[in-house]
Amino acid sequence: MVQDSETTRLIFGLKLRQLRLDLGLSSLEVSKRAGLSPSYMAELERGKKYPKVDKMFDLARALGTDYDTLVSTRLSKKLEPLATLIHSRVLNELPLEWLGLDATDLLELLAEAPAKVSAFINTLIEISRSYGMRVESFLFSVLRTYQEMHDNYFPELEAAAEQFRASLDWPAKEPLHPDQLTQVLTNRFGYQVDLFTDGQYPAFATVRSAFLPHQQNRLLINAALTNQQRAFTLARELGYRVLDLNDRPLISSVREAESFEHVLNNFRASYFAGAMLMPCEPMVADLKHLFARDTYDAAEWLALIQRYDVTPEMFMHRLMGLLATQFGLNDSFFLRLNHRVGDVDYLLTKEMHFARLHSPHTTIGEHYCRRWVLVGALEELEQQQRTGVWTGEPVMRAQVSDYFESPDIYFVLSIAQPSPPQMGVNSSVSVGIAVTDQLRQVMRFLNDPNLKHRVVNQTCERCGVPDCLERVARPVVYQREKQTELIQQLYRTL
Repeated sequence: MVQDSETTRLIFGLKLRQLRLDLGLSSLEVSKRAGLSPSYMAELERGKKYPKVDKMFDLARALGTDYDTLVSTRLSKKLEPLATLIHSRVLNELPLEWLGLDATDLLELLAEAPAKVSAFINTLIEISRSYGMRVESFLFSVLRTYQEMHDNYFPELEAAAEQFRASLDWPAKEPLHPDQLTQVLTNRFGYQVDLFTDGQYPAFATVRSAFLPHQQNRLLINAALTNQQRAFTLARELGYRVLDLNDRPLISSVREAESFEHVLNNFRASYFAGAMLMPCEPMVADLKHLFARDTYDAAEWLALIQRYDVTPEMFMHRLMGLLATQFGLNDSFFLRLNHRVGDVDYLLTKEMHFARLHSPHTTIGEHYCRRWVLVGALEELEQQQRTGVWTGEPVMRAQVSDYFESPDIYFVLSIAQPSPPQMGVNSSVSVGIAVTDQLRQVMRFLNDPNLKHRVVNQTCERCGVPDCLERVARPVVYQREKQTELIQQLYRTL
């Protein structure tokens, strides 16, 4: 994060370098004219130091300008986007240290070609405005990168959850009930836990929980949540306490963040909750049992989720991390798709990719392939709800997806169910794993002839599958790309 003093040094360094370049002078020439050492001059331009008043006058004289111009924080028009970036909340809040950078490193990169980089940054700012991107979008993207770098598996959080559960003499193979978790929060940490309805707090209708530290650690939990969601909320609150995470968000289900610390600590407490509810050792043993079967059976997968009494999303996140670290299957992705009953659109609200950016990913302004198994699961759930035959159980489907005109083939596991407290909204969560020889060795049921296989694509607009019955939009992008290829082929023959 950039402090005010750093901002001043960064802008001064940019201005100093640009003034020197405008005069066609080298750094060594300016340092000689001003009576400064070359190393000190380099530190000034990199934003490492800020000159005292007497040296500022020497620099102004060496550059043929006056003191007031040199100390002004205004930059030339072509560098103004860089100043905007430096002053913006984006740079102030981005955790550069998590990306292996500090502000001066960034300045050094920008200063290599400031005018060109400035134009590039201006373009990025315009794109972010066009698509309504906020600082939070960047912060959550950094968190996702952090998770991907570690295969979403963190041994220190695993150990903390295991030790805390053991300290309470809770058997690792037994699911945790909300009442157990509430009792620990109340007796050990002095919490007051209350359920609320949207009638009591209408503005909280879509909020899952709110923590009120000024009311003696009062935790409000939305009464519309399922038992599984309530258990996760309580376990996450325990995570904040056990891990001593005081810099934290106070309202859940609101995608706003005051700082990256809020985003990171919310993730750490959430990971702790997942490890508490689904301990690693028994979970891996259960997965090995499923993988060793010759046939795929959705009922057995649902039974496993019910055994731990967790939400499908919690299970899928846990599954992805364990596949990568315990089974060596890290060429995978996680997706969550939301769908409001009766609408024609599907919204991809969360994604995570291990090893690379996989074919199914967020695409703006296009229609996701209706052959995706996560779309099919949502369609089936909605049909059951409309006809009154839905039993309350999640809809679980599996599919081997072969991407059209691509070498990518994935085994995809999807689960769809309603998404309380949002009324009338269903969501499906999926884990996809690249089909390789290693995957076939781990998951024997991949050879099950009854396992569904389908040719899919990213979006209808990018798909050339002929006579697709599920198509909802013309393949305009695909046709444009093919036409460009034909033009280039013809040109090469002339």
